[in-house]
Amino acid sequence: MQSREIRLKSRPVGVPSHEHFELAETTLGALAEGDVMVRNHWMSVDPYMRGRMYDRASYVPPFAIGEPLQGGAVGEVVESRSPDFAPGDLVSSMFGWREGFVAPAGALEKLPRAGGVPEQAFLGVLGMPGFTAWAGLLEIGKPQPGETVFVSGAAGAVGSIVAQIARIKGCTVVASAGSDEKCDWLRSLGVHHAINYKSCGDLNAAVKAAAPKGINIYFDNVGGEHLEVAIENARPFARFVECGMIADYNATAPAPGPRNIMQVVGKSLMIRGFIQFEFAALRPQFLSDMMGWIASGDIKWQETVEEGIARAPDAFIGLFSGANTGKMLVRL
Repeated sequence: MQSREIRLKSRPVGVPSHEHFELAETTLGALAEGDVMVRNHWMSVDPYMRGRMYDRASYVPPFAIGEPLQGGAVGEVVESRSPDFAPGDLVSSMFGWREGFVAPAGALEKLPRAGGVPEQAFLGVLGMPGFTAWAGLLEIGKPQPGETVFVSGAAGAVGSIVAQIARIKGCTVVASAGSDEKCDWLRSLGVHHAINYKSCGDLNAAVKAAAPKGINIYFDNVGGEHLEVAIENARPFARFVECGMIADYNATAPAPGPRNIMQVVGKSLMIRGFIQFEFAALRPQFLSDMMGWIASGDIKWQETVEEGIARAPDAFIGLFSGANTGKMLVRL
């Protein structure tokens, strides 16, 4: 089977561009005992992948120059030498950025084809972004009815689910996004106050007006000014869920820390970063909750889709200019 894949050609300094990627064609080899061949239908692009383009130690190894990148994918088994998989099975893997692959059966997860949920949802609302939102908010934020939750980057794959779960839990939701259209979409999801941070003029004043009594939980996808504003508007004992800081992912020099960081002491703030797989044991509960909320109409989502493997770099680069609403995907 012939397959095309996207390889890392060079390591970006600053914002990634097309020169850092290359499209290559390869022939998939014969299967060894226990191997499975998969044709991908969908692949995910996610902001965390930017960190893997640096040559530095982290919670996952960096991408290798000249090798295909990795990321979430959903595909169909076309050949199997494993008793656990048969042709036609729907599977998820971390072998994205390629049209097809051969891998050991243990690297795949079999997915259901039932429930009226499209298969690509397992890369979004039912996948890593949805689980990140669920685990971060519920396990770290621990929202209580009547509290106020501030979500930055709320029109993204993670933020939009956080905002909806916070609403489900009886919280007032304040959310930021980068356009009026995204803010309108957030309001349609039940967000109480949606702020266009690019046009509001004074983000601190806008958050203060939306949450005059302060915020109890901040779910951070952005960092930078948003983090400083959240500290300024935090109530005593507020919980900060540090999921991502996309404002600094392409920085070429260390970003300055929040100028008001001293308030962490006086307000007794809890600031906790996390990586979603530390909560992996809770995935069955997540799927139960999410499937129930989807069935009841309490959770909705949106996708931004690029077509074809050659467009994968465009999809990834678009994350850093706000080109996506909801989950950014590539249909293969």
